Amino acid sequence: MCRFLVYKGSDEILLSKLILDPTHSILTQSFDCRLRLDMRRPHNGDGFGIGYYTEPKLGPEPCIFTSTTPAWNCVNLQRIASKTASHLIFAHVRATTEGSLSDDNCHPFCHGSLMWMHNGGLGGWKYIKRRLGERIADKWYLQVQGGTDSEWAFALFLDTLERMGYNPSSPPKAGFGPGVLRHAMLQTIKQINDFIADIPKSVVESENVDTRSLLNFAITDGHSVVCTRYVSSRTDEAASLYYSSGTTWEDKSTKGEYQMDRRDKGADIVLVASEPLTFERGKHMQTVMVHPIIDENYNYNPYHSRSSKYVQDKGLVTNEKGTANSTSPVEKLDVPTRKNSELSASIHDSLASTLNPSISPATEITSPKNSWPLSDVQNLSLQQSLSSQPEKVKELGSRKKKHESIAAPEEPPVVQLENTSMTEPDSPVPRKFGGSLKLAQYFPELK
Repeated sequence: MCRFLVYKGSDEILLSKLILDPTHSILTQSFDCRLRLDMRRPHNGDGFGIGYYTEPKLGPEPCIFTSTTPAWNCVNLQRIASKTASHLIFAHVRATTEGSLSDDNCHPFCHGSLMWMHNGGLGGWKYIKRRLGERIADKWYLQVQGGTDSEWAFALFLDTLERMGYNPSSPPKAGFGPGVLRHAMLQTIKQINDFIADIPKSVVESENVDTRSLLNFAITDGHSVVCTRYVSSRTDEAASLYYSSGTTWEDKSTKGEYQMDRRDKGADIVLVASEPLTFERGKHMQTVMVHPIIDENYNYNPYHSRSSKYVQDKGLVTNEKGTANSTSPVEKLDVPTRKNSELSASIHDSLASTLNPSISPATEITSPKNSWPLSDVQNLSLQQSLSSQPEKVKELGSRKKKHESIAAPEEPPVVQLENTSMTEPDSPVPRKFGGSLKLAQYFPELK
């Protein structure tokens, strides 16, 4: 499967700061996918593409550069990325599933001011391709140049947008708006599901047709961006997708260790990517859709679980930790009893560092042996020992162990403390980013 990246910012940014320089840039993901487990095709080397918007005086259409050369082996990509800046950027590295190796099949695809990318696949594709083609108008049918299910899905989106009363070839000056794009996207997904549902049951059973779709889509009109993370199943997880937002995206060490910083409550920058561009887990959230896609595959139960086996078989993995080996939503692993305590401790430490990285797990502090004078230890009383410890230790400590430590002066006391020191946040910085172009006006949920 492929990998893609979306950048939307109030200010322009060099493409190299997203595509080349970060420790886990989209270029690195073309040969080193950390969230891809398919060893049959371990690389995304079947071409790449970048799309970006230029100054308004040059027109509303994006500039797109594609190549069938692997991204890691294209010197022109490095030359372009290091001298090109934009406020809205799409990037995509491809691993072929449908269609041949050609420039026509490389993402992103565009029409007018609209630009489109896809990671995943349409279920039962060869059984729905004819009906999808019959559904769309001739001009969108004839516009398809390649053979990928992704480009046909884009043609269906354009047809849907036109049926809604909007002309994809003549966008408004300020774009179609996120509401229009979102509605067209939802209708596109619904139609894909309807095409798949119409496949005769006898064909599905006799030919073992996989009817599940992985639909991680990204669409933009140069002003608004809509992304989806979706799987047409009630029991399977969707392919991974992350987002991060803030006010600055900077290299903190000149070694590609970029960080997203937030200096106020708004957002000047939004990043969406199949995999995080850095290894700062706390800077990348695991879900993108602020508005869930509620259809027949939506589960209202907040405690439901999904299997990751399907996306693993497709060369992907879910965002969630701990599901790498699951084959069904309720499967339990048989773990030897003697290792349960070790496993619990490992999981506890992992969760503590993941959910609250600024708080270290409980640490054991032991005074060096014989470092306490014998006279001082002998003069200690139980009351003095208790009063010298924090209140929390009084409640959680073992009284028996305290008595034993006093009775054996040659062994210094052992005190267990929980390190709860937290880094104080930086002082608020006056809002200086974005002004009237504040990105939050397009994303009210981020205010």
